[in-house]
Amino acid sequence: MMPTYVGAKVYYDVLNGAVLQYIPQQLGGDGMTILTREDDFRAYKTLLDRVPESVGLLQFDYGDYESDFDAGGVITNINLGIMEPYFEYPDPTDPETPQEPRPALSKQVETLMQDNTLLKAQSKALAERAAFTDDVIAEIAIEVYR
Repeated sequence: MMPTYVGAKVYYDVLNGAVLQYIPQQLGGDGMTILTREDDFRAYKTLLDRVPESVGLLQFDYGDYESDFDAGGVITNINLGIMEPYFEYPDPTDPETPQEPRPALSKQVETLMQDNTLLKAQSKALAERAAFTDDVIAEIAIEVYR
């Protein structure tokens, strides 16, 4: 029996990106029924009264944003410009104060790692350039004082 992996779904308002219904990822057996959009509209009160055309759906792969949810993140809206979820995370020092929605921490970490790799390469290139410049200045000084 092979397990069935179903990623999370986020239904959102197509006008403003507000999350209407979050359906967590699921792991089931061979006989697991995978609900369609129409099934979800019948099953969830938050969708039942909505005009289907006014509701968008983001379907994630199983395991997407897992570290963000583990960190206490909650998807509060969808950035309609890039079609990615924005999360609110609890502030460890003041968990009661609402935070501004922001891109997933996992995406921010990925971007920072890419930036860090680029900065390391630039730093290495500058160091090599500085060493070369020092060598040239030393050679010029030797030639001048001969």
